[in-house]
Amino acid sequence: MEPHEFKLTEEGIKAVLPPLEAEIMEHMWKVKVATAGQVYEIMKEKHPDIRRSTISILMNRLCERGLLRRSVEKGRGGMRYVYSITSTREEFEEKVVQSILDALMTNFKEATYAYLSKIKK
Repeated sequence: MEPHEFKLTEEGIKAVLPPLEAEIMEHMWKVKVATAGQVYEIMKEKHPDIRRSTISILMNRLCERGLLRRSVEKGRGGMRYVYSITSTREEFEEKVVQSILDALMTNFKEATYAYLSKIKK
């Protein structure tokens, strides 16, 4: 996952993901595998007006970004998608940091080196 935007005013993964997608990922890192329906049941506690279709759309978007993968399972009532994480939270954070530092080195090499040398312990 390559963050295309970094929001300096947000904390944690909300700095690189929209708020609802970040909440979904927080949950998915805890459970590792879930259906959109299971995630919806958790999310509607905090967001009572949210629709199940919104959760499905957001989880598909997270698949497109490479943060989740989707497989098809047969269950009661037919086929359903089961989502699973593609990396741990730590691996995700490492990729984000690497991507941001790479961009800083490309665009502001001297200033980045100077700053990193000041904070090196």
